[in-house]
Amino acid sequence: MAKQSVTLELDKPRSLRFGLNALVRVEEMIGKPISKLDLDNISVKDMRTIIYAGLYHEDKNLTPERVGELIDDFSDINTVAEKLGEAMTEAFGRKNGKKPTAAKEKTGTGTDS
Repeated sequence: MAKQSVTLELDKPRSLRFGLNALVRVEEMIGKPISKLDLDNISVKDMRTIIYAGLYHEDKNLTPERVGELIDDFSDINTVAEKLGEAMTEAFGRKNGKKPTAAKEKTGTGTDS
């Protein structure tokens, strides 16, 4: 099944997607395995690199520096970080073809209220 992309609005709508080649590009550029990345605690440089790798599939002329400029000019880091999380969920968070569901809160009553 093809990896789904997440639309990231920059200079134009861009498709952020993490297929195998993008994941390899991240590992090569950051110097550690994907499994060692903590997306809740990454450097800005690593975040830019990961976003670059996720956009590269549709625009081979991009550079990490250009991606940084696009984010500065057309978006903000919080929005981009949210989209990055969505794209990573698309890449890794599915089980049996379904999106993961949010954990249900325990009400203590044994029923949903």
